[in-house]
Amino acid sequence: MTVYLISMVKFFGGPVTGVSLGLTYVETVLLTVAGMMTSVIIFSILGRAASKWLSARRKAKQKPVFTKKSRRIVQVWCRFGIPGVAFLTPILLTPIFGTIVAALFGAPRKLIFVHMLWSAFFWSAILNLMVFEFGQMAEGLLLSITNLW
Repeated sequence: MTVYLISMVKFFGGPVTGVSLGLTYVETVLLTVAGMMTSVIIFSILGRAASKWLSARRKAKQKPVFTKKSRRIVQVWCRFGIPGVAFLTPILLTPIFGTIVAALFGAPRKLIFVHMLWSAFFWSAILNLMVFEFGQMAEGLLLSITNLW
């Protein structure tokens, strides 16, 4: 449950938590994907309302409309569309923010689901593989260093 809940907010947290809890690779991949997709479902439905709320909040705080980050997001959208935003969501954006961006630009919910799903599986498989493989290597290295002392 912890891997699932953490993956809803921050994708990187799922693989690390899965390894620390002793889950298998497949369990961690599936829970990470399920967590991200839960956020995608919730925020694709609430996305336009959330973007209006963020816009009003930005105006109330008198923050600029275009920042370096928002310009980059617009560039990614213009060049690659929903597949580009979905691809970058797990590694650069959070599942929540990536879904809100896609909804804000007017992407249909069905496309948001499809593209976020393949992206979640792709990045979950890669990140979990890295954490599982390199995590064991790091653990072995730490054991050998402590044995030297």
